Amino acid sequence: MNLQYEIISEEDAECLRDTCNELMAFQKSRASISPEFFDNMNFETRMIPSLNKAIHNYLAAVKDGNNIVGYVYSNISPKEAYDSDFATFFDLSSVSKENVGCLSQFYIKEEYRAYGVGSTLFKMSMDWLNQFNDIEDYFIFVSNGNDNALEFYKRKGFKVSHDILDGFITVLRSSRSD
Repeated sequence: MNLQYEIISEEDAECLRDTCNELMAFQKSRASISPEFFDNMNFETRMIPSLNKAIHNYLAAVKDGNNIVGYVYSNISPKEAYDSDFATFFDLSSVSKENVGCLSQFYIKEEYRAYGVGSTLFKMSMDWLNQFNDIEDYFIFVSNGNDNALEFYKRKGFKVSHDILDGFITVLRSSRSD
């Protein structure tokens, strides 16, 4: 195993297409609540719109040789971006600033878990998010059935805030003052 971490530019996000689509398939395979919601979720419908709505984007991948085996995507976005036809992800009035930080997508191929890859990508993402002094609130949205991810984020200091879409997504939250 020869793991290397690399920052991916927005212009090169296409290199994450297959891994992003693998994440969506993984989430659907774990979901017990409305797995059909994932039928239309893929790189084109999740990553591209999020990149375009965000003010700042951060993409980092981990490679084993030339193969991408995991990635994290985080962003700084207007809080209104999380109020859509699909769902209202949090009470906008509970956020004092105009923008929020979000760890939006996070995936590691199963055979690469338990080697510290997740902790490294998480730290890279949080270090990036924390450089924005005007951001007070950070969110992570975990799909139902992904209990390992939920516990991982709780160990990293995020707290369960609430569920949305009848339990389809668990919203985790942290703030700069935590």
